[in-house]
Amino acid sequence: MFEPRHEPLAHRARFLRRVTRHALGAALLLFVSLLIGVWGYWYFEGLEALDAFLNAAMLLGGMGPLESPHTTGGKIFAGLYALYSGMIVLVAAGVLLAPVLHRFLH
Repeated sequence: MFEPRHEPLAHRARFLRRVTRHALGAALLLFVSLLIGVWGYWYFEGLEALDAFLNAAMLLGGMGPLESPHTTGGKIFAGLYALYSGMIVLVAAGVLLAPVLHRFLH
């Protein structure tokens, strides 16, 4: 995917395509993660779609849920989703920064 050290640096247009592709990949990862969170809050807690979206988005954004879970399944899901969300944010940041860091280190 990236040019090796012995090859010349990629042209600007190729670099921008690479950055765009990585940004779209990170956005897709975050979108799918948000859908998982919305589904979990809807299924386990019986929240309306908008409330489930809000709770999932707040957890994915690192702020924490607005409503505390009431069911056992909801509590387990919320805990696992919180751990997952923290990792996904780090992975998405890595995906976004990879082409920039590669260009800098190349």
